[in-house]
Amino acid sequence: MLQIYNTLSRSKQVFKPILPGKVKMYVCGMTVYDFCHIGHARVMIVFDMVVRWLRASGYEVLYVRNITDIDDKIINRALENGEPISALTNRFIDAMHADSDELGLVHPDKEPRATDYIQQMQGMIGRLIDNELAYQAADGDVNFAVRLLPRYGQLSGKSLDELNAGERIAVSGGKRDPLDFVLWKSAKPEEPADTRWSSPWGEGRPGWHIECSAMSCDLLGEHFDIHGGGADLQLPHHENEIAQSEGVLYGQNRSEEDAPFVNYWMHNGHIRVNEKKMSKSLGNFFLIRDVLKRFDPEVLRFFMLKAHYRSPINYSDTQLEEARAGLVRLYTALSQTHSTDSSVLDGNNPWVKRFTGAMNDDLNTPEAIAVMFDLATEVNRSQGSEKQALAGLLKGLAGTMNFLQRDPIEFLQSGSKKQGDLSPEQIEEQISARIAAKQAKDFAKADHIRTTLLEQGVSLEDKPGGITEWRRA
Repeated sequence: MLQIYNTLSRSKQVFKPILPGKVKMYVCGMTVYDFCHIGHARVMIVFDMVVRWLRASGYEVLYVRNITDIDDKIINRALENGEPISALTNRFIDAMHADSDELGLVHPDKEPRATDYIQQMQGMIGRLIDNELAYQAADGDVNFAVRLLPRYGQLSGKSLDELNAGERIAVSGGKRDPLDFVLWKSAKPEEPADTRWSSPWGEGRPGWHIECSAMSCDLLGEHFDIHGGGADLQLPHHENEIAQSEGVLYGQNRSEEDAPFVNYWMHNGHIRVNEKKMSKSLGNFFLIRDVLKRFDPEVLRFFMLKAHYRSPINYSDTQLEEARAGLVRLYTALSQTHSTDSSVLDGNNPWVKRFTGAMNDDLNTPEAIAVMFDLATEVNRSQGSEKQALAGLLKGLAGTMNFLQRDPIEFLQSGSKKQGDLSPEQIEEQISARIAAKQAKDFAKADHIRTTLLEQGVSLEDKPGGITEWRRA
């Protein structure tokens, strides 16, 4: 039985979907003004894993991940580049999709863009004004009146008195209270025409928070199962989503009998780089596409899921090398047999029980991966049909997270893309020279070639019939 840590209750809870067998899940996506970095990669990889496990568990999942294609950063970048907003956002949406495909991630079933939901956002803002939870300030902005909602802070666990303007964004003089947040931003004279829309409150554009409320409620309904995102979004973004969405539905007072906006809130942990916060100013800011020039995409996915999704993780080349070493161990076990994966996993099998028990315990991927390593050890020890069956089971279990689905030799030859690595062609040339040396009975030269290749991170294995297989260490 699946249990999920619910940020809202600050506890693990048995997962019970609103509709039996069906799950509606919304994940906050990217703001598309630049290429995606490894922080984005963690969000995408974590919730890819969640979707895959829900589907492997028999649920029908409707997975929605939005795109923010209008906000201050986008406008500033487009002005810097001297290009239309749509040209900028379309370019980086294409880049995001390319990164996601490189990482081998499932596509969201719906991927709404904020600019396609302006009408729905305005409708919600109008209802919040009618419910006396929003007001238009002297500067033209429409703001949410936080102190009129006593239950504000339920997700973060902070009372209104504990919150302060330093924890908020976009504090302006037009607000009645520094805790209030913008629902509709009044257009500034210098802003381009493609950054403003007509509204009952004058020309302008939506605030960031209202975007997700409008898109999620339109596509999933006003009450759905799971809302996910990075831990940095818990406050203020997700707190504000709850306030807006429930404010529209219930006004200032939601009763205990009223359904919440979302049943389960899931947040993945932060990424640090060499034990420091990732930032461009520190020079430790890594784009997904740059990392994938040096490491296999499966290695990056494995690194991310070796840690529990709620835990902070430390990113470094050393950590990625360790992740690759782990995958090498697993693929090496599979390389000993021509196994096909067990697509139907027997729930009574002790290996399957251990694996599913780990995954059902709040998606405990570190423990599930430990099961995979133990199973790989058994593959190495076994023989014949038992080896074949265990290897198939290993591949089948790993497949629920999209690991170990490639040809083992292809992966073992892929290396870590280090500068100076021998190319496959160079390795094959050395193998041919070694074979020629052995045929000429120059065994000293043949041994020297093997030793030299090993020093360069390439190991050889002689097979019956004069075949030599190679892999990178």
